[in-house]
Amino acid sequence: QVQLVESGGGLVQAGGSLRLSCAASGRTFSRYAMGWFRQAPGKERECVAAISRSGGKTYYTDSVKGRFTISRDNAKNTVYLQMNSLKPDDTAVYYCAAAFLYPSDSYYYTENKYDYWGQGTQVTVSS
Repeated sequence: QVQLVESGGGLVQAGGSLRLSCAASGRTFSRYAMGWFRQAPGKERECVAAISRSGGKTYYTDSVKGRFTISRDNAKNTVYLQMNSLKPDDTAVYYCAAAFLYPSDSYYYTENKYDYWGQGTQVTVSS
């Protein structure tokens, strides 16, 4: 069982930055690929970024490439999402998720592959 707790959301003006963190419980964090998803009102949940167990492979959806950076610290059981140059379209509830993917060092970007989810954190970008 893995418990995920997101933090770092909030209200920011367009062009600003936020850093989301997701702290995971348990001693096997390094056996999980991690992902950040978001869901805006009236829209389906989408994968924003994903990262492999080692951190060596990453994925970004096209709309955030060059602006968002996913990273992880396996010693701290934490995954991060650095969000720069934020736009009003980035407004959503952001969720982190974990997918058991040992021993493969890859990632998933479809939500049905993920085993555990956090409760979400609201990100609001004002124009």
